[in-house]
Amino acid sequence: MTPAAPLTLFGRAWCHLCDDMRAGLEPLLAEFGAQVEVVDIDADPALEARYNELVPVLVCDGVELCHYHLDEGRVRAALSARAEQTR
Repeated sequence: MTPAAPLTLFGRAWCHLCDDMRAGLEPLLAEFGAQVEVVDIDADPALEARYNELVPVLVCDGVELCHYHLDEGRVRAALSARAEQTR
């Protein structure tokens, strides 16, 4: 099994797009043995200022992969590349 990838999902508790992205990530997380940290931007004024209207925002290793909607191809490519690096 590959090590957990450092995925971070910046969102809001009341955001249906955030819920959709989190649900869409589940098959990819299972496939790659990855985990995602969910961060509520409303708990941090700096994050709220940075991501306010962009949520949900998915980041891997500091690189923004997608916002608003899951870009499965881009996330899959990032997780695959990370898996290759750990071999």
